[in-house]
Amino acid sequence: MHDSRETSARHAFVTGYPVKHSRSPLIHGHWLETLGLAGSYTRQEVSPEDFAGFISRLKSGESGFVGGNVTIPHKETAYRLADRPDALSEELGASNTLWLEDGRLCATNTDGYGFLANLDAAAPGWNRTDRAVILGAGGASRAIIQAVRDRGVGEIHVVNRTVARAQELADRFGPNVHAHGMEALAEVTKGAGLFVNTTSLGMDGEAAPAFDFSPLTGDAVVTDIVYVPLETPILRQASAQGFATVDGLGMLLHQAVPGFEKWFGVRPTVDAVLRDLILADMEKHR
Repeated sequence: MHDSRETSARHAFVTGYPVKHSRSPLIHGHWLETLGLAGSYTRQEVSPEDFAGFISRLKSGESGFVGGNVTIPHKETAYRLADRPDALSEELGASNTLWLEDGRLCATNTDGYGFLANLDAAAPGWNRTDRAVILGAGGASRAIIQAVRDRGVGEIHVVNRTVARAQELADRFGPNVHAHGMEALAEVTKGAGLFVNTTSLGMDGEAAPAFDFSPLTGDAVVTDIVYVPLETPILRQASAQGFATVDGLGMLLHQAVPGFEKWFGVRPTVDAVLRDLILADMEKHR
């Protein structure tokens, strides 16, 4: 007897403005193909003024989509327009994954899940530390602060050029989170077992300032959420100083897993084949 998943095609999307650079179609397309599922995952470029209409067509079933991913600049609006945002989305005020359930639009944010799953796969045991340093206080740092806190890391130090931005995050995510200016970096790094760059420093091959990672614990892990280039200047410096590093590509791959399961009914796996597929695409578009 055939599984109904194979006969009824389901359709999902990624929406943003712009969205042409998204590698999500490559990831989900690979899973659909290897799992032998009928369905599609396509880019939907939607401007901010058209976004509410897009969501209303999604809710009514008119668009034919079962759900999708939301990227910049729509994550906050997607959260606000969802019927059932979960607790993660509530605290973040942003959603990146939507799906229809019983005619209601549900929402979550899988960025934190993707970040942790990447660390767990590449550096098992990283969470034995009780102190983490997170560089940057932009939108990207929110899900990471939330995830690291929820994993039980007791002290999280957010370091940012503008202390007020870091302080907003400390206020949002509770007493375990502390805000500092850049001048405090050396001091708060002392004894930390996790260092996360969430800024665009070193993105697309730009130079990054020199960092001294020696105050970290000997078994500390340094990770960067940027994955172009794969080895960012920050990761290169940490590696040269003898520290374990984890690149940001795994976060992109792992954050896609929960959405795919919601839309297509099967939980996919992140493996070397998928990683190589994305690396080849990155090489092609260098």
